[in-house]
Amino acid sequence: MFDRLQAVEDRYEKLNELLSDPDIVNDSKKLRDYSKEQSDIQETVEVYREYKEAKEQYADAKAMLEDKLDAEMRDMVKEELNELEETLADLEARLKILLIPKDPNDDKNVIMEIRGAAGGDEAALFAGDLYRMYSRYAEANGWKIDVIEANATGLGGYKEIIFMINGRGAYSKLKYENGAHRVQRVPETESGGRIHTSTATVAVLPETEEVEVEVHEKDIRVDTFASSGPGGQSVNTTMSAVRLTHVPTGIVVSCQDEKSQIKNKEKAMKVLRARIYDKFQKEAQAEYDAVRKSAVGTGDRSERIRTYNFPQNRVTDHRIGLTIQKLDQILEGKVGEVIDALIVEDQSSRLENLED
Repeated sequence: MFDRLQAVEDRYEKLNELLSDPDIVNDSKKLRDYSKEQSDIQETVEVYREYKEAKEQYADAKAMLEDKLDAEMRDMVKEELNELEETLADLEARLKILLIPKDPNDDKNVIMEIRGAAGGDEAALFAGDLYRMYSRYAEANGWKIDVIEANATGLGGYKEIIFMINGRGAYSKLKYENGAHRVQRVPETESGGRIHTSTATVAVLPETEEVEVEVHEKDIRVDTFASSGPGGQSVNTTMSAVRLTHVPTGIVVSCQDEKSQIKNKEKAMKVLRARIYDKFQKEAQAEYDAVRKSAVGTGDRSERIRTYNFPQNRVTDHRIGLTIQKLDQILEGKVGEVIDALIVEDQSSRLENLED
C-alpha cells in the first residue's frame, strides 16, 4: 500500500512541474487534464504526508523511552505514543479508502429521471414525493436544480419528471438511487383504509461533455411541437417544445420546459448525450456491469432497492438491509443517512476486493 502511496506522491510532484511548464500552460486540453488529475489525488497526498509526519513523531517518542526519564516524563511520552497510535490507525484507514479506484463520473452533475410505474395516480403522486425529497436534499447540499421535462398529473404528481442537479460530487452520492422505489400507504382516494403498494423508478445519469461522447448532427432527427400541460391541453401556441431522436440507438428525448425552442434543444441534448453515454458504457465496459451487479452498486431501473412504508414511518433499503424509522424526515430531504450508509457499504466492499 505504501509503495502505491509513494508513487501517487511522486506523480503529484511531477504534475506540479508539468503545470509550471509554459508548453503545458499554452495547451488548454493538457492544462485541464493535468489540473484535474492533480486535484483528484491531492487529498490522498495530503493525508499520506500527514501519516508520514505522524510516523516520524511516533519514532521520535519511541526513541525517547530509551533515554533515562523520570516517571512523570515517561508517562507523558507513553500518553503521546498512545495518541499517535490512534492517529496513525485513523490515517491508515483513510488512506485505504482513498486508494480505492475512483469512479470517473463521481464529480459530475446528475440528470435524474423519475417515473411513476405500477399504481396509476398513486404511483405518480409518489414520483412527486421522490422529486421533492431529492430537491430538498440537493438544496441542503448547495446544489442547483433545473427541470428539463415534466409530465404532471392533475392531482399534483408526475407521470415523468426529468431534471438536472448541478453540484460538484452530486453523482458520487445520488448514483445509488438508481432503481425501483416502492411505497406502501393508504391513498387519499381509498375510502376503505386499505394499504396500497405502488412503485416509481429512478434513473441517475452523469452529465457528459461533448468530448466524452460523439453525437453527430446527421444522426439526430429534430421534431418541434407546441408545449402541453396536464391532460394534454395546450399551454403554448408556439412550436417551442423539442423532441430529439438519435437514429442509431433509437433514444428519444423531449423537452418543453422553456419558452425558447433553442433552450429546450440545449436541455434535450444534455439528456440525449447522457443517455447515449450510459448505453455505450453499459455495453462496452464489463467492469461497469460488475459494479452495477454488486451488493450495493448503482442498480438498474427494474431492481427494487427501497421501500417507504407510511403506516410504520419506516424506510428500508433492501441492498444493505438498512431500516430507519424516519420516513417523514427522509421524504423532507434528510435522505443523507441512507445514502451515507450505502457509500460506506460500497467502500467496504471495494476495499475487500482491493485487498484480495
